[in-house]
Amino acid sequence: MAANFCGSTLQSPFLCNFRRPTIRSSSFIRSSSSTSSNGNLPIKESFSGEPEADVVVIGSGIGGLCCGALLARYDQDVVVLESHDHPGGAAHSFEIKGYKFDSGPSLFSGLQSRGPQANPLAQVLDALGESLPCNKYDSWMVYLPEGDFLSRIGPTDFFKDLEKYAGPSAVQEWEKLLGAILPLSTAAMALPPLSIRRDLGVLSTAAARYAPSLIKSFIKMGPKGALGATKLLRPFSEIVDSLELKDPFIRNWIDLLAFLLAGVKSDGILSAEMIYMFAEWYKPGCTLEYPIDGTGAVVEALVRGLEKFGGRLSLKSHVENIVIEDGKAVGVKLKNGQFIRARKAVVSNASMWDTLKLLPPGALPDSYVKGVNTTPQCESFMHLHLGFDAEGIADDLEIHHIVVNDWDRGVDADQNVVLISVPSVLSPNLAPPGKHVLHAYCPGTEPFSLWEGLDRRSAEYKNLKSQRSEVMWRAVERALGPGFKREKCEVSLVGTPLTHQRFLRRNRGTYGPAIEAGKGTFPGHSTPIPQLLCCGDSTFPGIGVPAVAASGAIVANSLVPVSKHSQLLDAIGL
Repeated sequence: MAANFCGSTLQSPFLCNFRRPTIRSSSFIRSSSSTSSNGNLPIKESFSGEPEADVVVIGSGIGGLCCGALLARYDQDVVVLESHDHPGGAAHSFEIKGYKFDSGPSLFSGLQSRGPQANPLAQVLDALGESLPCNKYDSWMVYLPEGDFLSRIGPTDFFKDLEKYAGPSAVQEWEKLLGAILPLSTAAMALPPLSIRRDLGVLSTAAARYAPSLIKSFIKMGPKGALGATKLLRPFSEIVDSLELKDPFIRNWIDLLAFLLAGVKSDGILSAEMIYMFAEWYKPGCTLEYPIDGTGAVVEALVRGLEKFGGRLSLKSHVENIVIEDGKAVGVKLKNGQFIRARKAVVSNASMWDTLKLLPPGALPDSYVKGVNTTPQCESFMHLHLGFDAEGIADDLEIHHIVVNDWDRGVDADQNVVLISVPSVLSPNLAPPGKHVLHAYCPGTEPFSLWEGLDRRSAEYKNLKSQRSEVMWRAVERALGPGFKREKCEVSLVGTPLTHQRFLRRNRGTYGPAIEAGKGTFPGHSTPIPQLLCCGDSTFPGIGVPAVAASGAIVANSLVPVSKHSQLLDAIGL
């Protein structure tokens, strides 16, 4: 599973490079190299080879790589085109002075699980025959208006936290909530995302294959439970309200979990998504996971799977536009003028707004264009990446820290929630010996309007960076304690919405569509243009690592015959 703090993966798609005052250069642009960010994966820079493929995928984010790698696994000739010099999009890693930074997702669960209820990303990796070694842990630090405490996952430990920091009424309401929703988890997890496709073949690969287990789960739940399952595609707040949960801490905590998972509060997240998360985090023996070589290891595993089955990844290959002939998408033209033909389909892993920019005027119906342009957007991010000496820092430092400054403002208010990841706690290889690497961020809450039109070289921009990053600095100081000193950081990078917009090529630096459960649905993967499909966080099932992995898989499945799709499901035991 993934989330906003995330990758569950808790997940957030985040960023590339920043200005870095402690390194004393005006801007930071990674130099080209023949290896990946971790130095393990050979990569191609600029497109070469046969200028055509069965499928051309635009963008090497998690969704695009999952789509491309599965297509290669299906024996399709596929090429993934990436504008930058590193694959991974918002989930890529980068290295400075021996510090290996995650740019986005940082909190993961279910990466090593297998079977129908596994994280969609884990199902894709299983299909590719790729493993992802992880370190496991079961807690993170939270800093709330009520106080600071170590929050533990699992069926019993969190009750102890509630008793101490919230009181008996919170414990009773939490028991009531778990008792109501955990029985629904079987239904919420009954249909593996890898079984879904966007045509009638889904009746064979999903409905017929999993109907017996779904029916059994409904029978086991009984009439009352089955009735509750009808709320799976409704906002989770409806379940909370129906249970008459009133304890302020419980209501705030539920909103925080929803926000970490999907960037919205409980009134905007699907019940199915929350119930899936509860089932993962509050079952016996549950753990969180962090890839031993950082988030970049996830990207490298997907690239290995792509290339293992004959797929191609081409970096520094910027797509200028999608080529339309006779009303169909037939390929792409690169910035250097080269045309790459797609025999079967073009798949865009760009956002819905950025995909529009790749199409010629008039290629889409006005109603479709209007629908995209009026879709609300999540706000952007502030990021702080630090590399510093571990001397003076507690030996038992947790990998993750969550700071909430004011419940009354809401967890989705700007400058209110700061997420901190110190992955070197579990994976010391991500930093030089005796050092720590840290990523702090304000997730999907930074207003782009504050930054729009600013010159990145101006004093106004630099002053605003200093002002708006202060909340992250204070959160880091609170989490790391008096042994941490700003001035001793060997690497210090501040990223803004303009950084997001520039390096991730994200319209207005956005986190993605702000589509709330019960008020709208994420678009499907087809477009009005034949042979043009989309995957990623602008499509169903939505934002977050598990969701975008599922979207890429759905598109890949839909481009091959049902027989091939079924054979793959059989091969990985789904």
